[in-house]
Amino acid sequence: MKIMQNRLDRMFYSYQKEFEEKALEVLRSGWYILGDEVNEFEKEFADYTGKKYCVGLASGLDALWISFRILGIKSGDEVIVQGNTYIASVMGITINGATPIFVEPDEYFNLDVSKIEEKITDKTKAILVVHLYGQASNMKPIMDIANRYGLHIVEDCAQSHGARFAGQMTGTFGDIGCFSFYPSKNLGAFGDAGAIVTDNEKIAKDISVFRNYGSEKRYHNKIVGANSRIDEIQAGFLRVKLKHLDKLIKERENTCEKYLSKLNNDKIILPQIYSDSTHTWHQFVIRSEERDELLKYLDDRGIKTIIHYPIPPHLSEAYQYLNIKKGMLPITEKYSETVLSLPLYYGMTNEESDYIIKIINKF
Repeated sequence: MKIMQNRLDRMFYSYQKEFEEKALEVLRSGWYILGDEVNEFEKEFADYTGKKYCVGLASGLDALWISFRILGIKSGDEVIVQGNTYIASVMGITINGATPIFVEPDEYFNLDVSKIEEKITDKTKAILVVHLYGQASNMKPIMDIANRYGLHIVEDCAQSHGARFAGQMTGTFGDIGCFSFYPSKNLGAFGDAGAIVTDNEKIAKDISVFRNYGSEKRYHNKIVGANSRIDEIQAGFLRVKLKHLDKLIKERENTCEKYLSKLNNDKIILPQIYSDSTHTWHQFVIRSEERDELLKYLDDRGIKTIIHYPIPPHLSEAYQYLNIKKGMLPITEKYSETVLSLPLYYGMTNEESDYIIKIINKF
């Protein structure tokens, strides 16, 4: 049996008629940028998250760097972020000239709350909270710290669509929630797309202007902005998928509950879930001291896996200028050497998941 780590075709075929009808509707409309589909998606996604405003953008990275730009984060400022995140999180900070201050992750792969305050200086302006792999972060103490020190909170929800902490959806705690709709996400488009959500009318308006060349009215440019507009066809596809998102998340939860209950091997460590959080399982990430051997063992038996992520941002070539040497973030680095993402996708069959469990338990 051959099993991919991820596949998108089964989700498409489940709702093929709806997607194809929406594509034709948009194509026949003759309006492809910032039209009714974008407006309706922004309303529907704001309602889904519980925020007042949503602004569609071209990507999750754009959502991050534009958010920090609008918040006034600039050169000389510091932003606290966990060390084991995807590098796009960090780029959202550094594109604006600010400095990322890395904090080690906890056992849930998210920001270790107990290590935040020691990193705060008079240059600290914000905390970037990443809800990694679909696990909602421990938001109450993070918000307490932010309020105590007067810091902005930006949430990176690229992997946590629909996840909740204490009943409240990720992306709704801080100043701005940033989302990616890259095709592999739980709410994925059929190309690049992103969005922000906020309750702040001025932030929403400023980002709406910034995304469109700094223009609120055609050819009247208030500021130097960017071209970061979610297009009509992607917004339309996202509207279709949003209607089914809770069902799609539940299917992932069922697969992961099966993994959690039936995987039984002393050589692997299973993921944990905060007691007051939900996990929407963008990835099912195990750890193993014999990760590389396990990866090859699974590959030889037709099971494809991915490492999220093999090189921490601080050790990447892009961030050598930060001068953070190997060994300075030992937990982050340990995770990069031991994590492995198992196959997980909509439409995974019992035969496939049973085979994965059987093979891993024999390792």
